[in-house]
Amino acid sequence: MNEHIVKSFDEDLKKLDNIIAEMGGMAEVQLADAIEALIKRDTDLADQVITSDKKIDILEHEMDGQATATLALRQPLADDLRVTITALRTASLIERIGDYAKNIAKRSVVLAQSPPLGPTKSIGRMAALVQGMIKDVLDAYMTRDVEKAAAVRARDADADLLHTSLFREILTYMMEDPRTITSCTHLLFVAKNLERIGDHATNVAENVHYLVTGDLPADEREKSDASSFTLVETE
Repeated sequence: MNEHIVKSFDEDLKKLDNIIAEMGGMAEVQLADAIEALIKRDTDLADQVITSDKKIDILEHEMDGQATATLALRQPLADDLRVTITALRTASLIERIGDYAKNIAKRSVVLAQSPPLGPTKSIGRMAALVQGMIKDVLDAYMTRDVEKAAAVRARDADADLLHTSLFREILTYMMEDPRTITSCTHLLFVAKNLERIGDHATNVAENVHYLVTGDLPADEREKSDASSFTLVETE
């Protein structure tokens, strides 16, 4: 009987990982499709991203139910409790990543109605960095790889620097051609969404550290986003 209970408990914990894996995979696809829709001005693809976001929301609700049942019925302690708590936290972060991807898709629909903008190429470079962070941190979560998670956390500074550079580029573009102000404002929000996705990937990395060690990283996260203080010189 005890062996059955232990095996059943292991299966409950495995379900949590499976939900995270499924949510993470969906979020990766959501973001990739949102960026493709933006760059290729594909409104049909953007609409698909907007619609499919509901699937991630459903999985988050499934995680809430599964984790709540595990806490109530199994009363996990120590490592098992960390697995359950971390799964809940991570599911919430992935759901937010999906929301940001949906927001990018919505703005791509608007941008597709206006002439193409030069800074869109820079958006693609920042997106590639953030997409890599998401992929690696999900791998780190599934394999309980603290070092890989730490590497993702370190890359958040690179995402911040790219955001600051992109912020300056878009502002300059707006000043040189005021007709682009509305479109460029949407691009600014897209860039900020990507920066926030990078932050959430970093939060997942910190969750991995907690999951494996029982503690949060001792050092403070380096922040390099200076967009709030960026000024564009004019002649």
